[in-house]
Amino acid sequence: MRATRHNGRAGSYGVFNPKHNDREFDLDNNPDINPEMTPYNIYWNCFQGFTTHKDKGKNWMNFHEVELNYYRLHFSDWLDDQNERHVKAGHKNRVKEMEQIVSNRQRCPEETIYQIGNMEETIDYEILAKIVSETIQEINNRYGQYVTTLTWGLHVDEKTPHIHERHVFHSPNEKGFDMPVQDKTLEMMGFELPDKTKPRDKFNNRKVSYDEACRKIFLECCRKNGLEIEAVPIYGGRKHLEKAEFINSQINLKNQALIIENGKLLFDNDKLKEKQSELENKIADEETLVKNITDIAYEKACTVLVDEIVEKSNIEEMTQIKKLRNWISSDKCKAPKKSKQFAIAQFDLLDSLIKKAKQNIVSRIKATLASPEKKEALVKEINDKAKPSIIALLNQHKTKVNDNKPDKKHKHSISEVEL
Repeated sequence: MRATRHNGRAGSYGVFNPKHNDREFDLDNNPDINPEMTPYNIYWNCFQGFTTHKDKGKNWMNFHEVELNYYRLHFSDWLDDQNERHVKAGHKNRVKEMEQIVSNRQRCPEETIYQIGNMEETIDYEILAKIVSETIQEINNRYGQYVTTLTWGLHVDEKTPHIHERHVFHSPNEKGFDMPVQDKTLEMMGFELPDKTKPRDKFNNRKVSYDEACRKIFLECCRKNGLEIEAVPIYGGRKHLEKAEFINSQINLKNQALIIENGKLLFDNDKLKEKQSELENKIADEETLVKNITDIAYEKACTVLVDEIVEKSNIEEMTQIKKLRNWISSDKCKAPKKSKQFAIAQFDLLDSLIKKAKQNIVSRIKATLASPEKKEALVKEINDKAKPSIIALLNQHKTKVNDNKPDKKHKHSISEVEL
């Protein structure tokens, strides 16, 4: 059986997120995690000690809070001094918050994955927890002045039990301010290059020597607990890593990064859905408003406009009939008196017939306009032509309303001062 101990700070998706380690994310969309086993995960942090996932209370600090609080307690003097120098030098853009330091690739905590065996052959997770606890304790006994274990989480809800442990290297600068830094700290701890005859590079540096020392502690704790562990390196020229260890750790790290990325994508997808819903509601509201306006306009057209047209037509016709009647009644018309009386009577009859005919025509016009088929076609045509103008007017009104609102930025600045 082989034991895996692999380190890293960041991958292709950025710095490793401690939220994966204490399951501070949505578990429902992660098929590699068995939610029935998650309650039995074991967590530890440097402020509160041990707990299980199911026993986390309201006061339990998540791993990100632990790291941020530790950095603020121990590295604030260093950061304040550094920011002050940047300001004095006229480089305010270089001023950093502690949040930025704890997520910086060079300054963030380093993460170590501990695993014994693989999916085909492993050990009970309680034994793994005991071995890793002893390993971390021994590392702290030897190097605790310069290396602080911040958190670790034992995952029993994945295919193979394993532990994510996070720690920070720290040492004082020339002013005595403790700062998160790796290589300078390892130098102060007395670690040398594995091969002093060769230049410092990715595989020949103080960190390799430190990892080798920690790995020996890990293997020794395994043996003390009765495990037969293969310790002979088999991965080519990189003697400080075993092939199986490297492959397994890479799979774990990639899996962690994919889970985090999946969470981000799900979050972004929810935001997009929310935005789409808002836009659809907005469009639906505008469509409904325009439709209501169009319906009202159409109804008015079917009543008021038709009646108005008929009324004007009646006035015009009555005027013409009245002119003819007056002409026949006048001396200009040379027709006999009886003929004139007959003609005037006919004009009165014609006026009455025209009024009745118009009433019938108006009724038929209104009935036609009110029919569902005709109304739908005409309303659609009105809607298409009127919609741009109505929306433009609405936007103008919104702009006027917003212009008359109090200045939000000013109001916000006042709130900040009050706080």
